[in-house]
Amino acid sequence: MKKAIKHTFIDLFAGCGGLSEGFLQSKRFEGLAHVEWELPMVETLRNRLKKQWKHTSENAFKRVVHFDIQKSDELIEGNWSEESVKDFGGSNHKDTVVKGLRGLVGEKKVDLIIGGPPCQAYSIAGRAQDKNSMEDDYRNFLFESFIKVVSAFQPEMFVFENVPGMLSAAPGGIPVTHRVSKAFSEVGYTIKNTEDLKQAVFTSSDFGVPQKRNRLIMIGIRDGSSHDLESIYSTIRQHALKTKSRTVRDAIGDLPALTPLDTPYKKNGRNISHVPLTKEMEDVHHIPRYHNPRDINVFRDWIVKDMNKKSMLEKIKFYNLLLKKRSNHAKYRNLEWDKPSPTIVAHLHKDGLMFIHPDKNQARSITVREAALLQSFPENYEFLGSQGSCYKMIGNAVPPQMACTIAKGISSVLERETVS
Repeated sequence: MKKAIKHTFIDLFAGCGGLSEGFLQSKRFEGLAHVEWELPMVETLRNRLKKQWKHTSENAFKRVVHFDIQKSDELIEGNWSEESVKDFGGSNHKDTVVKGLRGLVGEKKVDLIIGGPPCQAYSIAGRAQDKNSMEDDYRNFLFESFIKVVSAFQPEMFVFENVPGMLSAAPGGIPVTHRVSKAFSEVGYTIKNTEDLKQAVFTSSDFGVPQKRNRLIMIGIRDGSSHDLESIYSTIRQHALKTKSRTVRDAIGDLPALTPLDTPYKKNGRNISHVPLTKEMEDVHHIPRYHNPRDINVFRDWIVKDMNKKSMLEKIKFYNLLLKKRSNHAKYRNLEWDKPSPTIVAHLHKDGLMFIHPDKNQARSITVREAALLQSFPENYEFLGSQGSCYKMIGNAVPPQMACTIAKGISSVLERETVS
């Protein structure tokens, strides 16, 4: 049997590893470096590389680079400043401190650079909640750091993932897409015309992810390449068509049911409001956040009255009457068994009111494990950090199943080139 070709990638803004996991699952890619600056995500990804992908502890530590990508020159070339050494544990990262990504990559060719800069500055919801519409947010310009790494390693292609809101973001009155297109062009790469980028928006449920999540997948090719952008997108769509659609029931329907207690209690300093119906819980990620009796009754009542199907006015009235509030927004929503989940968001680390479990008898919001499965993370994926940190990193991640399908499409294109 012919051995599959292994292509290489660098993952920027790697988070807890959604994109990396998908590319590794494709069995066509090797990760040379994964760059992330939030420590719970760094530790989670290192742990995954060791346990699932059989890296040694030393190699996993070395490949997942804990660093601020805004310090792009240091990241690429090494010679970290004293401040960086102090802030990012450089004393334990000696080779990377001295040699940077270039030393880590060595003589290997980088085929692909992937990543998705934090999307809050581009999201429509984020702009609506900020008094300056995120115009002053530094995250508007993190794409510049991505471009510097692309320029340094000159890969065949790159995959830049973000929210569709990026298409309408215009800090300083200049559309971000115009800035991005111009900046990539200056370092020798072509992306879709800004007018055509709407066609690069994909829905995760079309990739076998049990979740409706729209994402902009901006692919760039090096100037002079024999690859064709339309062919690449077409190949990705062809691979997506081979995946089976999945629902909330498919993703979390087999997990142990958790029932609310009449009398909550404390365990190891933690308030417990729900327990498994059948046996002691073995999965530390399938323990729901604490819900007080009022919330439990609200969740149950919401589902019994089928409030998801009511008008927005009725939903707001339901909330205000129960909680004696005067809000103009509906605060609740339950998942529905036979549909994909709505977009899993990082806001889950604050509360789960918009992610009520569909079983009225459980009367709770979803667990970390359920959020992860709805994002298509494998059931054995371990997330390190507080419960809030886990919700946040999952909400910020790229669904691995979506990433895997994109990886297969891109590898098909790269292999056709290799064969010819």
